[in-house]
This record gives sequence, structure tokens and C-alpha cells, in this order.
Amino acid sequence: MLTVSELSKEVEMTTDAVRHYVRIGLLVPSRDPLNGYKLFSREDIKKAKFIGKAKSLGFTLQDIRTILEHSDAGETPCLTVRNMIQQHIDDNRIHLAELNKLQLRMEAAVQKWDSMPNGMPDGKAICHLIESIT
Repeated sequence: MLTVSELSKEVEMTTDAVRHYVRIGLLVPSRDPLNGYKLFSREDIKKAKFIGKAKSLGFTLQDIRTILEHSDAGETPCLTVRNMIQQHIDDNRIHLAELNKLQLRMEAAVQKWDSMPNGMPDGKAICHLIESIT
């Protein structure tokens, strides 16, 4: 059995992360009857490592909860995992396209502003650089 700090070292995760996963129910440690410390089993090590790997693939904590629930119920979570990651990929593509458009707008603004002087607020404009963008 491992304490919070021992588990965090074992799975290369912060103690705050371990405590958070306990708080939200992803990890459910037992309690030491003598001192009340949270104690983690080998199964908890496996779960904590799984959480870390899933997060590194972009799965949310809610996604991970759903995956663990399927697994704990003896059901394969694989179809759910495939669908979830495809949805994240689709969402990322949309987000990347939006970021690329933003990047182009920002670069165009900087290029336009290179030929403009700095201005002082005069009651008509707050910042004429931003206000010059159409």
C-alpha cells in the first residue's frame, strides 16, 4: 500500500493531482485505520498511470470517468474510446482552423500598424490601432 506522496512518485504525478483524482472519485483509496492516511493499492497505481496516459492523448477527466465506468462494469470501453478520440480530433481541426484565421488577422494588423504612428486617447478613440481594423 502506498501513501499519496508515494503514489505520486510512482506514477510521476503531483500530489495535488492525486488528491484531485481522489476528490472527484477517479481514485478511491482505502484508509489506514491507525492514522487515517489514504492508502493506494497496485490497482490504484494502474488506474493513475492510465489516467496520465489518457490525459496525454487529450481525453478529459469526464471522458476518463466514462472509460473507467465501462471497464469497471466489465464492458469494453474501446468503441467509446474510438468515438471520443475521433470527436476530439474533429474538434481540434476546427479549433486549429480558427487559430490559423486568428493568426492571419493578427499578422495583418501588425503589418498595417507598422505604417501608423502611436496615438493618444483623444475622446474619439481609445486605441486607434485596434479601431483601424475593419
